[in-house]
Amino acid sequence: MDLFSRSWAALRAAVAGLPDRDFARPSGCAGWLVRDLVCHLVIDAQDVLITLATPVDAEPTRDAVTYWEVVEAPTGDDPLDALTVRLAAAYEEPWLLRFHLDDVGSAAGRAAGLVDPGLRVGTRGQVLTAGDYLSAYVLEWTLHHLDLIAHLPDVAGPPPEGLSRSRAMLEEIAGAAFPAPLSDEDALLVGTGRRAPTAAERAGLGELAARLPLVLG
Repeated sequence: MDLFSRSWAALRAAVAGLPDRDFARPSGCAGWLVRDLVCHLVIDAQDVLITLATPVDAEPTRDAVTYWEVVEAPTGDDPLDALTVRLAAAYEEPWLLRFHLDDVGSAAGRAAGLVDPGLRVGTRGQVLTAGDYLSAYVLEWTLHHLDLIAHLPDVAGPPPEGLSRSRAMLEEIAGAAFPAPLSDEDALLVGTGRRAPTAAERAGLGELAARLPLVLG
């Protein structure tokens, strides 16, 4: 729960500090500008609020790791992805996106701090405890923080503890550990296809290299 809050606060602070010109730069999400990514974060924050306000009386079917599924790489044809880009453009001024993320994002952060970790909530047709749901989002925030700074080297990255936890989760999803010489950040970038491995990294990955990237949905 605490790691969710720290990861989310760090990501929101990074967005809040961006100059207007950076919203038109590319992000680490293929085909998305920074403004598109920030708009996606607004939608994510709304999802957190909706899920935490959707208690269910059923046994959990997923946990923080099994919440994630390995899916096909996006083709750009997904209607929600297209909507995100159009919605981001409709904001016109970066300050509007900053304001909306701060407004909805702060509310999501407060809700996360108040919720009972044992509360069972429903999302995407599955049931999780609120604690597991928020733990799953540590991976979401960390990956998108890396996406945010992909072409913005002067912007602070995600908290080290968020990187470490996200790497551990991705290794559980992969069913294998990434080579120790890979930093947490590089393991996440290579593991999810955000950058291609070098020849040396591919050799170190061994059989795992053939199963990469792990596209999560």
